[in-house]
Parts: sequence; C-alpha cells; structure tokens
Amino acid sequence: MASSLAAVRTAITTCERCSRLRKYCREVARTKKAAYRDEEYWGRPVPGFGDPQARILILGLAPAAHGANRTGRVFTGDGVGASGDFLMAALHRAGFANIATSQHPDDGLTLKEVYIAAAVRCAPPDNKPSPIEIETCLAHLANEVRLLPRLQVAVALGQIAWNAWLKLAELEGVAVPKPKPRFGHGVRCTLGTAGTVRTLRTVSTVSTLALVGCYHPSRQNTNTGVVTPAMYDTVFQGL
Repeated sequence: MASSLAAVRTAITTCERCSRLRKYCREVARTKKAAYRDEEYWGRPVPGFGDPQARILILGLAPAAHGANRTGRVFTGDGVGASGDFLMAALHRAGFANIATSQHPDDGLTLKEVYIAAAVRCAPPDNKPSPIEIETCLAHLANEVRLLPRLQVAVALGQIAWNAWLKLAELEGVAVPKPKPRFGHGVRCTLGTAGTVRTLRTVSTVSTLALVGCYHPSRQNTNTGVVTPAMYDTVFQGL
C-alpha cells in the first residue's frame, strides 16, 4: 500500500490495468486535436490534485480526451469557459481556489481544503467507461482517500461519480443505506459508520462520511442552463 500521495501519484500515472483505455489515450495523444498539434500530450492516467489536508473531495467522471489527457491535471485545459473553468470559478467564489480558471498545470492554481480526483483516471472513448473499468480504477481512489487525513465530505459531480463513490464505500466496509441513495443536485446523505479494517474513515475523529450530489459542469449542462453558477454556489458555499 502506498505510504504517500507522491507514491500514489506514481502508481496512477504508470497504471496499465485497462488496455482499452490505455490504447485510446495513447492514440489521442499521438493524433492530437488540430488546435493543440504543437503541444506534447500527457497521454497517461491522471492523478488527483489539491490540498493534502483537504476536508472536501470533489469526484469527477474521467479526464477529457483533449483536456486532462493533454495537460495531465484533472479538470484542466478543456477549453475557455468549459467544465474546468466553471468548477474553478465556483471554488474561487467559495474561497477554495486562488484563481477562477484552470487552463494549464503551470497556471499557479492552488486549492485550499479541496482535493479533486476522477472516478476513472484515463480518458474513455465517447466519455463512457465500462463498469469494470470504473471498478478497476477505484483502488487508486481508495489509496488517495486513505492519505487525506482530514477528509469529511465527498462531492460527486454527476451520477457515475456518485455511484462510483457508493461502490467504493461498500468495498471499504462502510455501511451504505438501503435502498441506495439516489443522485440529485444538492442531495446530501450520510453513508454511516465505517466498518472493517479496510475503511474510508479518516484518522481524525470523523466517524461518518457525507456524500453530496452535484450536476456535472459539462458544457451540455452549463450552456443549456441545467447547471448555473448559483446552483454551484449553493453546493460549495454550504460546505
């Protein structure tokens, strides 16, 4: 088991467990998008980033093919005003980020009390990872979470991230309510006390895990008004 976030990062970036995803990421990095033809793509699995003392985990779906798969940082470089910028603007308004955009890993972005990761670390074709790919990747998330000693709440950006967190909680021995909580924007639930030796409980006195649902900040959602800045402010300024 990795003993530091740096070790977890290395394990993630060198992972070759899902051949379909690795093949696709390499091909995207080779062929590139015309707008980025002069850039060197990351093309590897993408680790989480943020504050090692985070109390809030933000969980997305997967890297964008020409976003994080290009830049190597989750929610980074997917276009001006796209999901990364929308999310970071909300975090900036809530006091969790020092700048309101996320365009490049060298942009100086710093997160406070927040750590951002993805359920799946490789960009999937058509942005649709398979169930087995999601479950395979949960080991990386578990390793990150174990090394976030102040973690208290997970914010799931979208239903797939929500379900991935519930699955991980089950695997880690956390008592998940039955029937399972349904995803919705602003929905908040407590998963219950930790169970076995393998546990998501932090090393602090926190004995329960809060899960908060939040619609994904995709252009499809933000451009159509399904997701608005005010909706994100309601979620993040209440944490």
